Amino acid sequence: MIAEATDISMQGKGYSNTPGVYTPAQIDGWKLVTQAVHAKGGKIFLQLWHTGRMSHTHFHGGALPVAPSAVPFEGQIWLASDAAGNGSMVDCPTPRALETDEITQVVADFRQAALNAVAAGFDGVEIHGANSYLIDQFLRTTSNLRSDAYGGSRNNRLRFLDEVVAAVTHAIGAERTGLRLSPYITARGMNCPDILPTILEAASRMDRVGLAYLHIAEAEWSDAPTIDESFRKALRLNFTRTLIVAGRYDLARAQQILDDGYADLVAFGRSFIANPDLPERLKNGWPLNELQHASLFGGNAEGYTSYPAYRADRFEAANTSEELAA
Repeated sequence: MIAEATDISMQGKGYSNTPGVYTPAQIDGWKLVTQAVHAKGGKIFLQLWHTGRMSHTHFHGGALPVAPSAVPFEGQIWLASDAAGNGSMVDCPTPRALETDEITQVVADFRQAALNAVAAGFDGVEIHGANSYLIDQFLRTTSNLRSDAYGGSRNNRLRFLDEVVAAVTHAIGAERTGLRLSPYITARGMNCPDILPTILEAASRMDRVGLAYLHIAEAEWSDAPTIDESFRKALRLNFTRTLIVAGRYDLARAQQILDDGYADLVAFGRSFIANPDLPERLKNGWPLNELQHASLFGGNAEGYTSYPAYRADRFEAANTSEELAA
């Protein structure tokens, strides 16, 4: 299991109702989760998150969110208006650029968050370098306009990622560290013409570091571009260790990409939320619960941990009722 994106610091927060792993109380709370997973014989990694410019002044005492560069962009975050989780999507402001000497502290925050995750009982961490958040912002020419050692050339744009990975792996070990990247994500001002070769270079570097895995978040909207097979082949060559893919996969598509050799594992997100017994459903061909999209940002168990496991008698009864009504 990979736990949800988790703030490495208060500066890294970008959405309401997201967890953190930077206070003793948060670490103690996560222990309840890891103990429950381990009691069932599972393994669980924590996804470490700094949202960068995908944030709002609300979370920073009125100060602007930080980013590689102070670039206006179109992006929205979820801002709750009450304790029940009601709220709305609001526009992100133009961020302020991180000073060069501030970057060292952000790297240190990733390192400490990894140590905190291990202290909370996690088997490892996944560094979130995808989906237009801070590490991804450093990788792309559209969001990184810096002229110092962290901007400009491809090597410079990869520097922040390299430093974060080095700090985390030195703290907890490369065998406990994964990385998530999103080569085909273009929304939120992230349509960088150099991103594919940048991702391939990153993959090669991560292979040499010896990361436990590389997790590719594929474009998941309905009219998303098809991922070019040449990119998949190049990625497979550049990263020889465990490769995970995620993004609108069903059983047939998952089996196909495994058969083609372009991935070792396929991750399921939304369908797993709606189906706590997803592996058994896929194995037996059972129907899936439908996801309640409106409840994904909710503040309670409804639509999050309230989905039922499969029961044949319940589905048969539901089908009989529908037939009688017809």
